[in-house]
Amino acid sequence: MPLADKTHLRIPGPTPIPPRVQWAMNQPMIGHRSGECSRLVVENSRRLQPVFGTDQPVLIVTGSGTSALEAAVVNAVAPGEEAAVVVTGAFGDRFAKIVTRYGITLRRLDIPWSEACQPEVLAEFLQQHPQVKAVFLTYCETSTGVLNPIRELARTVHQHSDALVIVDGVSCLGAVDCRMDEWGVDIMVTGSQKALMLPPGLAFIAVSDRAWEVIERNPRSRFYLDLIAYRDNLTKQTTPYTPAVSLLFGLKEVLNLIQEEGFSAIVARHRLMMEMSRAGIRALGLELLAPDAFASPTVTAVKGGGQLDVEAFRKELRQIGVVVAGGQQHLKGKIFRIGHMGYCDPLDVLTVFNAIELALFRLGVPVELGSAVKACEEVWANVSRTHHGSAQ
Repeated sequence: MPLADKTHLRIPGPTPIPPRVQWAMNQPMIGHRSGECSRLVVENSRRLQPVFGTDQPVLIVTGSGTSALEAAVVNAVAPGEEAAVVVTGAFGDRFAKIVTRYGITLRRLDIPWSEACQPEVLAEFLQQHPQVKAVFLTYCETSTGVLNPIRELARTVHQHSDALVIVDGVSCLGAVDCRMDEWGVDIMVTGSQKALMLPPGLAFIAVSDRAWEVIERNPRSRFYLDLIAYRDNLTKQTTPYTPAVSLLFGLKEVLNLIQEEGFSAIVARHRLMMEMSRAGIRALGLELLAPDAFASPTVTAVKGGGQLDVEAFRKELRQIGVVVAGGQQHLKGKIFRIGHMGYCDPLDVLTVFNAIELALFRLGVPVELGSAVKACEEVWANVSRTHHGSAQ
């Protein structure tokens, strides 16, 4: 049995918190209108810019990642306007639900829940709906482990419309390359509890000059999620409403960790963990949900069926001490998902696959103990050998 206070949390968020970040959040409370808090807000906003790939200020909202999705909708699209939502999974579907709730005419492009949206498909869709004012995309679709090609999709939007490009980056920013300005993304959002290694409670939003012009003309009423209020207060070195101060301390330490490791090294580490995970799954004879070309570096989705009862497997895995996620909506009970982002390294991946092998064995699923771990180790060893050779 695992120790009572020792669980290997390998879901696609919330993710484990580095000890240094936990310690930083334990600092004594400060006034949210104090000079110290102002310095935290300004410094954190500035240091988040490379993560987004933008020269725009990054707005810090106290709320979940969904609050950032909703903020993007209510600020950028007026009542009665048309908006296109590309749905490749549960979180694209969430964008669509928010759009509908706010009286916006929804143009929904549904993609099978194991595939990425292809630029030519989006181009044809936009030609059929020339009145859309915004196109909502999901960078990493958490529910399927698919990484959509945002650079190419953003280019397609600009080629075929004047619509804003709005991207949900909640489950991948901080772990993947993001070049918001270069790619022509108008609004990029993310949350604190995924690759950014914080508890839930903060949302981060960056807005292009083009999008600000649209937001300023939008007559829709909004209050807590009014991005103009966050922008204007940031120029005064504060936030419009009480921020989650302890999380701001933690965010500063997260950004220290990112700076120390180097962002290119972080991106490479996540790709390595993705490749290890996919090799391990294949070695077990299981089937991956997402194709290699669009696999996410932060979450791997695996099909059940046959001798593998997904929910029984997850329960057995939890008994060993490892927690993975199940499927969402129509994929519930049909897949499991391994999160490998943020405070996670290749050694953690080996631990997970050790437990996966053991859980399958206990459930009577034919498995050669050590096969998945060996496959993961071979991927890691080959990468290490390549890096070692190039360093000489």
